[in-house]
Amino acid sequence: MHQHVDDPFYRQKMGNHICLRAVSLASKELGLYGVSDIIELHPTDNEKNFITHPLYPGRWIPFPVEYKHGKPKGDDVDVVQLVAQAMCLEEVYGIRIQQGAIYYGKTRRRLDVDITDNLRDTVKSYAESMHEMFRQGKTPSAVKQAYCHCCSLKDICMPNSVGGSVSNYLKTNLYEETT
Repeated sequence: MHQHVDDPFYRQKMGNHICLRAVSLASKELGLYGVSDIIELHPTDNEKNFITHPLYPGRWIPFPVEYKHGKPKGDDVDVVQLVAQAMCLEEVYGIRIQQGAIYYGKTRRRLDVDITDNLRDTVKSYAESMHEMFRQGKTPSAVKQAYCHCCSLKDICMPNSVGGSVSNYLKTNLYEETT
């Protein structure tokens, strides 16, 4: 599913919008960076809230699309990731993004998401919590679920690892006792 999504040189025009893939994103305010799956550029007549693109004349509004292998989850984790991407784009371009979407491979459905101030506040709160844990040197415990075995981040998340602190993790996994 991510074959073309992860290729930044694979561009596609679909109807009246352009699909950009693997766009690097960053927010100094949130202290986040990453890579998007797809940023669709939708044409707009708005004279204040738009971006331009050197290869495509006109005014565009970015529309982030996140691809997931599975189905919608019972929590807001996918939506928070999407909103964080939108906030990165907003900060870089000085615009306001109203919507994005999440495509779920298992259901083959695209879920449109309204990007609200409430969701933006949630992203800010999670980012602040993450940075506070980092400052304290704490590693949150992973919550191992059935879907962990097929997750693309399992080698980073390490759901079987010892949680609590970085030092406990290092002691348990890297250091050998010598006698």
